[in-house]
Amino acid sequence: MQIFDGIVTDRGSKYAVSGGPVSSRAEAQEFISRLCKDRKFAKATHNTWGVVLEGEGPVKNDDGESGAGMVILRMLERAELRDHIVVVTRWYGGKKLGGDRFRRVQDAVRYYLDNRA
Repeated sequence: MQIFDGIVTDRGSKYAVSGGPVSSRAEAQEFISRLCKDRKFAKATHNTWGVVLEGEGPVKNDDGESGAGMVILRMLERAELRDHIVVVTRWYGGKKLGGDRFRRVQDAVRYYLDNRA
C-alpha cells in the first residue's frame, strides 16, 4: 500500500491518494478496510476508489462524492492499469468545490500514477 498524503488542497479541503495491487472485489474491500484502520482516513469525509479488475471489469465506490469513482476509473483505463486500486481521500474544508472537485480527484490520481513505485 502506498499513501501520498497532503498532495492537494483547495478552499480548505485536503486530499490524499493511496493505492496498491488487488485482484478481486473482496481484496479491494480489504484494502479500504486496512486504509481506514488509520483513524485519520477513517474520519475522512470521502474515500472514493476505483479499480479495473482483469476478470471482473471496473469496480468503483463514490463514498458520497458523486461521480468521483467514474473519474478514477476513466483515468485507470486510459493508463491501462489493471488489478490496482486507487483511493482518493478528501477531508472537507467547509466550502463546496462544485465541479472543481473532479479536477482535484484527477490531480490526485495523476499524482499517484506519476509517483507510484
